[in-house]
Amino acid sequence: MRVLLISANTEKINILPAPLGLNYVAAAAQESDHDVRLLDLMSHADILAPVRQAVESFRPEIIGISVRNIDDQVMQAARFLLDDVRGIVRECRNLSGAPIVLGGAGYSIFPQAVLDYLEADMGIQGEGEAAFPELLARLAKGEDPAGLPGLYLRGRGLQGERAFIRDLGCLPVSGVHHFLTAYDRNLWMPFQTRRGCPMNCSYCSTAVIEGRTLRKRPPEQVVRELKTLAQAGFRQFYFVDNTFNLPPSYAKEICRLIIREGLDIQWRCIFYPGTVDEELIRLMAEAGCCEVSLGFESGSARILKALNKRFSPEEVRRTSQMLARHGIRQMGFLLLGGPGETRESVMESLRFADSLSLESGKVSRGIRIYPGTALAKIAAGEGKIARDDALLRPAFYMVREIEEWLAGEVAAWIADRPRWMG
Repeated sequence: MRVLLISANTEKINILPAPLGLNYVAAAAQESDHDVRLLDLMSHADILAPVRQAVESFRPEIIGISVRNIDDQVMQAARFLLDDVRGIVRECRNLSGAPIVLGGAGYSIFPQAVLDYLEADMGIQGEGEAAFPELLARLAKGEDPAGLPGLYLRGRGLQGERAFIRDLGCLPVSGVHHFLTAYDRNLWMPFQTRRGCPMNCSYCSTAVIEGRTLRKRPPEQVVRELKTLAQAGFRQFYFVDNTFNLPPSYAKEICRLIIREGLDIQWRCIFYPGTVDEELIRLMAEAGCCEVSLGFESGSARILKALNKRFSPEEVRRTSQMLARHGIRQMGFLLLGGPGETRESVMESLRFADSLSLESGKVSRGIRIYPGTALAKIAAGEGKIARDDALLRPAFYMVREIEEWLAGEVAAWIADRPRWMG
C-alpha cells in the first residue's frame, strides 16, 4: 500500500523535536513492504501547502497523522493546538478518499476524544510499530480491522485492549534514519532506550502512553543504532526516556558501550534525582553527556510526598553536586501550586532551587491535569473538574488561595534570574 505519514506537530515547546515515534512506525511499515512517505510539517510555515502537494503527487491509499501535543501545558492563557491538526485532516479528506488514522503521544492520552474532535476514521493508542503494519495488512486484504489491539474506530470505539510490545529488541529500527531530513541533523535528535515508567508520579501521563512496566531495549542494539545515526551525520542526541538513570545498572551499561565504541557524540537526558551514585555520573560524562533535565519539581519534602516523588530534597542536592563535579550542565524544573501547596512551601522551593548547581530552569504555575492520573482523582474529589471530564481542553490544578500571590512572587523571582523562565 502507498502510505503517507504526516507529523502534524509544529510546536517548539522547550526544544525543537524530530518525529521519532513516527519514524519508527514508518520503518516498520516499510519493512512490511509498503511504499512509505513521511511528511514532517515542523519546517513548513504554510502547513496545508505541503499536505496538498504530498497527497496529490503520492495518491496515498492510507494516511497516518501523528498528534504529539494537545496544548502547551501553560495555565496562563493556555493554547489549544488541535485546531491546526483538524485543518490537516479536513484537507486530506477533501483531496483523498484514503482512510485517515491517528496516532502519537498526544492522541494516546485522549484516544476517543481526539478521534471525535478531529473527525478522523480511526486511531491507534500506544505503540504503532506492531499495530500499524497489522492494520495495513488487514486493509490491504479488504478485511475489517475490528478487534485489533489499541485500535479505535470512529463511532465504534475501542476494538481490542491495547497491548504493549514486551520485547523492544524486536523493533524494526534499521531504517529509521532514512526518514530524517537534512535539517534534522542540526537538532538534538530524540532517542529512546526504554519505555514505561513504574514511578507513578501523581500528575504524569507517561504511564497512560507507555504503561507502568519498564521495558528496555538490548544495550548492544541501542549503541548499534546510535552508531548508525552518528555515521549518518547526527552528533547531538536527546534521550527522551522518562527516566534515563532507572535502573542504574542499565544506564551504566549503555554508557560503557558508548565509551567502548568511541562514539563522538553529545547527549542530554531526563534524569531522576534519586538512586544516583558517583560511578554513574562519571560514566555519563565520559560517554558524552553534557546536560540533564533535573525534574525535582519542589524543594519541600511535604510537597514531594504529595506528588508521589520517591526522593528527598537532600538527595536532589547531592545529585546536583555530583553532576556539577563532572561538568554536566543542569536544567531544573519547579511545579508550583499543586495539592497542599502553601506560601511557605513555595518559598522553600525557591530557596532550594537557588541552592543547586543549575545553569537554567523553568517554573510552572499550575499543573496540567491528565486523565487516569492520581491528580485527576484529587481534582475531581475537590470539585475542580467534573468526574466525567475527558480533559481534552486543558485543565490545571492550582491552590486558588495562593494563585494571585504566586504569580507576583514567581515573576519577581525570575526577574532576578535571567536563566530561568516561567
